[in-house]
Amino acid sequence: MKKQAGFTLIELIMVIVILGILAATALPKFVNLSSDASDAALQGVAGALSSANTINFAQYSLHPASAVLINECTKAGLASPSGLLEIALDTTKYSTGPAGAITKGTTASCTLTPVTAGTLASTTFTLTATQ
Repeated sequence: MKKQAGFTLIELIMVIVILGILAATALPKFVNLSSDASDAALQGVAGALSSANTINFAQYSLHPASAVLINECTKAGLASPSGLLEIALDTTKYSTGPAGAITKGTTASCTLTPVTAGTLASTTFTLTATQ
């Protein structure tokens, strides 16, 4: 008798069924990644704004003429004349608030809100006023 090599039809169907079950359980995790990416981008922009404004305040403390004069959250994304603060806030993707003046030398908590929200509705960053 001749010995056959290979898989039977039942074995192949079982492998396909098992792969289908694994794919069905893994798919929801991959679908949610875009929301996680939006949240990470929001937190990254907030961190960059906070760091850039800290650098700007340090520049203002040393050389006031070369720093950007910032006194409200909506101006947080301005670039400085010295090139030290190179963060430009894309207003088509993010908005900042609250509106209103911040007293010179004080630190305020500003809110960064995405125009197209992920799971995070908003996040905060700190801003120290230089004007």
